[in-house]
Amino acid sequence: MTTMFKLWHLPLLFGTGLVAGFVDAIAGGGGLITLPVLLSFGLDPRHALGTNKLQATFGSGSASWHYAEAKTIPLKDCTRGFVLSLVGAALGTLAVQQIDPSFLKRAIPVLLISAAIYTLLKPRLGAEDLHPRMARGVFDLSFGLLLGFYDGFFGPGVGTFWTMAFMLGLGFNMTRATGYAKVMNFASNLSSLAFFLLGGNVCFAAGLTMGVGQVLGAKLGARMVITRGTKFIRPVFISVVLALTLKLLYDAYGR
Repeated sequence: MTTMFKLWHLPLLFGTGLVAGFVDAIAGGGGLITLPVLLSFGLDPRHALGTNKLQATFGSGSASWHYAEAKTIPLKDCTRGFVLSLVGAALGTLAVQQIDPSFLKRAIPVLLISAAIYTLLKPRLGAEDLHPRMARGVFDLSFGLLLGFYDGFFGPGVGTFWTMAFMLGLGFNMTRATGYAKVMNFASNLSSLAFFLLGGNVCFAAGLTMGVGQVLGAKLGARMVITRGTKFIRPVFISVVLALTLKLLYDAYGR
């Protein structure tokens, strides 16, 4: 990697992290903002992905902390899912080195648009806690490994999938589901980051600068969710899902 960051790049990187952290804490999809910026600065794809994981870890960690501090989520209740997400992401990161993930580029937009349509057609979805459809142990094992693997293997939209899983599988309201999703996302970010660090594929100057912005943005986003609840999250959630879907459709079919 030969990219040299100049002093005037740092405020841009900080601002990018700030905005992405805010959006990601509410609805996920912060990578839509951060990854193109990192690539535009001349990082090769592998270093861009590794650096993106570094800064995203700051954001998901910050959001998780603020949701826990506000009593939206009890961290002890996340332990099993957290560990399984770590394992799943490690397996996904190892698998992506052996398997071409291009098939996911075509499949995932379909799943995302389905999630957006389902949310639009179910205006009461996530408005309040409902009776769970799955036993908690089965849920943690299934989605911890599956979505952890997906985040390590490919990644886009994983926060959306986690939020939907908690609402549909465990009957969580959208505010609670968003908080739990951030904790699980933090686990898979940490796991994937470890592999990028071992491979030397992280630019610390960019990642740490964006990470500072992520911490602040995630704090602001989590506070908005906690104080305003589902009525605030729904339109942001749907907008981010649609934007992410369009981006992935363009990547898969438009080039």
